[in-house]
Amino acid sequence: MKVLVTGGGGFLGGGIVQALLDRGDEVRSLARGEYPELAKLGAETVRGDIADAAAVASAVEGCDLVFHVAARVGAAGAYEDFHATNVVGTQNVIDACRAHGVSNLVYTSTPSVVFGQGDLEGVDESTPYAEVYEAFYPQTKAEAEQLVLSSNGEGLRTVSIRPHIVWGPGDTSLLPRLLERAPRLRRITGPAKKTDVTFIDDAVRAHLLAAAGLASSPEKVSGKAYFVSTGEPIEIWTFINRVLEAAGRPGITKTAPASVALAAGWVFEKIHAMTGASGEPRLSRWIVRELTHSHWFDISAAGRDIGYTPSVTIDEGMRRLTQWVQDGGLAPS
Repeated sequence: MKVLVTGGGGFLGGGIVQALLDRGDEVRSLARGEYPELAKLGAETVRGDIADAAAVASAVEGCDLVFHVAARVGAAGAYEDFHATNVVGTQNVIDACRAHGVSNLVYTSTPSVVFGQGDLEGVDESTPYAEVYEAFYPQTKAEAEQLVLSSNGEGLRTVSIRPHIVWGPGDTSLLPRLLERAPRLRRITGPAKKTDVTFIDDAVRAHLLAAAGLASSPEKVSGKAYFVSTGEPIEIWTFINRVLEAAGRPGITKTAPASVALAAGWVFEKIHAMTGASGEPRLSRWIVRELTHSHWFDISAAGRDIGYTPSVTIDEGMRRLTQWVQDGGLAPS
């Protein structure tokens, strides 16, 4: 089978590429950057922007299955940039699949599509999309997911996977940002809130199971979204400090009230926008709300429909992360 992975140079996308190669598939990766390490693994690497319809169509041609993982992620930035990658890019993938006869499309979404400003405790996929979003990332991911699911039909079967906080060895996203910001972070005080996390191996496996479900049981799987996680909700600051400990760094002990954090988030957002700085602001209101609200989900639908069960506990994941760091996995700071 020939498979395309968009965003194959990223943490999750790279994991999917590796898993597909391990099982003997022919794999092509579409990404904006150069990723020679993927070529060394045996993947065909194509450089292109997901917002470029021609580049996407060329990458999709000849493939039997597509995993659409590429996305613009961040707490701040111009709506046009998020829309171009997350919405226009997703429509390009859908159009290319239809044009080239690809019958199965697996989309990587996020539970943030249903997060407004309240706690999410044990909710399932019947939870509606949020009415108001405080950041363009979840807003455009919600738009994109709806495009994918509404495209399910004759000739194209689609499914969306919503992993929450993908982490583990090889992390090129969460861990580097956490390590860079940790010395300035403050633990936001208030009621303890739990969150779901997803170890990288389980996030990858969920995507492969979803693809298998589209092929073997489309009547169950196609046109649906699924929450996946480790299935062990954990207090968010406990998780952050355990990750820092695994990386050989001190935990976060200094504190700040939520009201102060929200005000600071507003200030940093405004400064970031006025200066036109690249990257993300030091803090945003969306991040503060993410850190001060529960985010854990009922993952039973994924177990029932695609056979997903978590295989790596948080304790085991921390052991593997610690070993990876000790083996020199972290880039020099």
